[in-house]
Amino acid sequence: MRTLSLDVTDGKSIEEAKREIEGWVENGEIGGLDVLVNNAGRNCTLPALDVDLDDARHCFETNVFGVMAMCQAFVPLLIKRKGLIVNIGSLAAILPYVFGSVYNASKAALHAYSRTLRLELAPYSVRVMVIVTGGVQSNIARTPRTLPPSSLYLEIEDEFQTRVKHSQSGNAMPNMEYAKGVVDAVVNGGQRTLWRGNKTWIVWFARNWIGSWFFDLVLPGMFGLRRLEGLIRRRERGGEGKKSL
Repeated sequence: MRTLSLDVTDGKSIEEAKREIEGWVENGEIGGLDVLVNNAGRNCTLPALDVDLDDARHCFETNVFGVMAMCQAFVPLLIKRKGLIVNIGSLAAILPYVFGSVYNASKAALHAYSRTLRLELAPYSVRVMVIVTGGVQSNIARTPRTLPPSSLYLEIEDEFQTRVKHSQSGNAMPNMEYAKGVVDAVVNGGQRTLWRGNKTWIVWFARNWIGSWFFDLVLPGMFGLRRLEGLIRRRERGGEGKKSL
């Protein structure tokens, strides 16, 4: 096994990695590039109106544009081997995952990009596989997040903090188990989509057999929005009572 340093948001870093791999191929150290796995990612867990736009841009740079740059750089090598691109997607691309609007949007963009890329590369026998990832043990929630003083959601700060670590709570799939499932799928020839991780089967079932309205019904209650709505309505009723007096 060999490793190399790579920053998917840095064009120079990508080019250096490409040259190194091309060198391995030319020297006969490897036969070629058979699989490209785009796994780099970052979260942006904050209410939509509280997200710093620079933070949002960094999220998209890693989760979307970094993948595009990697594909553009390495597809020529993949074409020679009729290879496979594996893009690590997320349930967040499908769910209105509360307080994750930017991350959700970046993963939805990745899914859409992958579907189109699959069709465009089919004539060259390069396949594109998307892993719809659920809860998996990782360091993705290690970044502390706090609500700004101006946030509309300060009254449910506790629920927000629960949401920050939600992907790592409960029965998050061990990362080695997740990786084995992905590797097995790749070795067996790959497929268009693989659902892997905690709660993926629930989301798959709800989306296909119940409807997306189910997520709109359930998620607000999980992370305090239903409670916040109750607090707001009570204040409104109290204000109306005072005005009538």
